[in-house]
Amino acid sequence: MVKKKNYYLLFVFSCWIFISNPLNYPALAAKSVVNNPKENSCSNKDLASLTTKLMRDLPAYFNRATQRARRLDRSVQVYSYMLVAGKPDFQPLPLRSWTDEADKSANGKNGVEQIFFTTLERQYVKGKAVQLQDFHWLFLTKTESGWRVAMMYSQTGGYPKQQPPTPPRESSDSAVAQGIKTWLRDCRAGSLRF
Repeated sequence: MVKKKNYYLLFVFSCWIFISNPLNYPALAAKSVVNNPKENSCSNKDLASLTTKLMRDLPAYFNRATQRARRLDRSVQVYSYMLVAGKPDFQPLPLRSWTDEADKSANGKNGVEQIFFTTLERQYVKGKAVQLQDFHWLFLTKTESGWRVAMMYSQTGGYPKQQPPTPPRESSDSAVAQGIKTWLRDCRAGSLRF
């Protein structure tokens, strides 16, 4: 009889702890935000305020992406460290459909938003610091769950200006794009504060 009473008290006490403090468990609190899309700050934010927060957080996300990409078996590697991401510009370039001349869809009407921004990065080559300025053209699309990267193009130049920037290259799989995708994933999960 005493053993049954002890098990019963242990069970009740365990349930009380679990139910009484759900906010002390960040995973449970974040999960409750994801289950209610109306409260998800990522899907409700306008693109300008969302991107402002993204630019503030991007250096940390980029630096973590480059650290994860390191290969320990290589003796010599050059990695960039992002110092700052610049203020975004939302003035779109006209997008023309190459398949249908009658399609005059402008930015935003076809579900794709354009964002231009710059980043300042530092590399260490043979013990010497080299700074690079990258120019990025990011395409975002909004889905039911929030914003996602459609594609990205980038150019690289010296800083301060020492040479003309490289030709634009598709950079949807670069460390910058990976940082953006990870940030947007965290935003959709509700783990970012606005």
